[in-house]
Amino acid sequence: MAAATDKSTEAVPADALVVFGITGDLAKKMTLRSLYRLERRGLLTVPVIGVAVDDWSAEKLREHAREAISACGEEIDEDVFARFAKRLSYVSGDFADPDTFKRVGQAMGAAKTPAFYLEIPPSLFGAVVGSLDGAGLLPRAARVIVEKPFGHDLASARSLAAELHKHLEESQLYRIDHFLGKMGLEEFLYLRFANTILEPVWNRNHVASVQITMAEEFGVEDRGHFYDPVGALRDVVVNHLLQLLAAAAMEPPAGADAATLKDAKYAVLRSIADASPKCYVRGQYEGYRDIDGVAKDSSTETYAAMRLEIDNWRWAGVPFFIRTGKRLALTSTEVRLVFKHPPRLAFVSPEKRKRPEPDQLVVRLDPGTGIKVQLDALRADRTGPAPIQLDMEFAQEGGEAPTPYEVLLHAALEGNTTPFTRQDAVEESWRIVRPLLDAAPPVEPYAPGSWGPPGAQRLIAGFGAWHEPWVPG
Repeated sequence: MAAATDKSTEAVPADALVVFGITGDLAKKMTLRSLYRLERRGLLTVPVIGVAVDDWSAEKLREHAREAISACGEEIDEDVFARFAKRLSYVSGDFADPDTFKRVGQAMGAAKTPAFYLEIPPSLFGAVVGSLDGAGLLPRAARVIVEKPFGHDLASARSLAAELHKHLEESQLYRIDHFLGKMGLEEFLYLRFANTILEPVWNRNHVASVQITMAEEFGVEDRGHFYDPVGALRDVVVNHLLQLLAAAAMEPPAGADAATLKDAKYAVLRSIADASPKCYVRGQYEGYRDIDGVAKDSSTETYAAMRLEIDNWRWAGVPFFIRTGKRLALTSTEVRLVFKHPPRLAFVSPEKRKRPEPDQLVVRLDPGTGIKVQLDALRADRTGPAPIQLDMEFAQEGGEAPTPYEVLLHAALEGNTTPFTRQDAVEESWRIVRPLLDAAPPVEPYAPGSWGPPGAQRLIAGFGAWHEPWVPG
């Protein structure tokens, strides 16, 4: 494998952004809006060259961009959009045609540090990167941004990396995972390590279990052709949620550079034991098989829950429970630390003497960001103790952060590799879940709007129950 990092390619701003697949769904829903918002903030300084097979003109792309940005809920500032539209150009062509890449090179002009964003199926990554290299469009300072999935198992992840490493150093590959932009790694780590009331209890001595939830109220909808061959485990667990687990469990990094931060995350993943199929629950919501593109006898999971163990000094013996699913009761992503029970409280009067609820600390990442602490206290409005909640939403304390793709696209344009996934972490993630792919239990049906199949409750037996995600309000 190519070197994990190469500082010569870091912190070099791009001078052109080339988006392959700019007429697709991802660009419509995320990319164009995020680039427009960067323009509004004065952070977009490069030409944006769209490449796709559709027979469009540059003017057609600009019209499409306006419609897409507006459909995302953005109020368009005409001056801002005019500046953004001037940056947009378009190259139409088949990705298998060498002439397409000649036209891309002409559109790039004298660009020396281009960023290529591949919003295309992973099966095309190798061919497109190879054609870019063959056309002389991959200078040492170039970078290539690729979307998940990074393979569909450990072998394919390694094969994909080997194919790309024929043309690129590892440091030139920016594997984009939009969940790493929801609350930046730096913000998460600062919250953990800069607050001395948190760091001393963020370990096995005080924490009984950790629950990581990514719940989605919506279903697969019109994505059946994509989703059915993939499923929840491959779609979000092996990337989004294991990366989130690593951020929640890592040791304080010794430095702020990208390599040191990624080393710390890799160390967590390396310490996670292979997942056990006995501690894995798969579910499928009722009605999923009626979706266009889904096999009538599909056994694809739309819900996945598992128990993982981290075998290191900080977390040994603390179970990490992960769950994700579609058509659940609400949409929310959070990390929840459930603390150990205190000893018996002899000083409390007998009529009030009940076992206190365990303290909890919740970091919410989606749809908004915030933090909540739940404690047990005696309250005047009732007999006996009850939980009280101390919570804060970041939107109320200085404003909500930029959208995830704003954060990640700006980082890529600036040459900041920190929020992107490195190949060794990708391979460790696939290693962890490989037993679940090899010996997957049958799917259990669950009702839309519920919290998943009954087996998920059995998974967490002995450690309380799944807590419903925190919904501020």
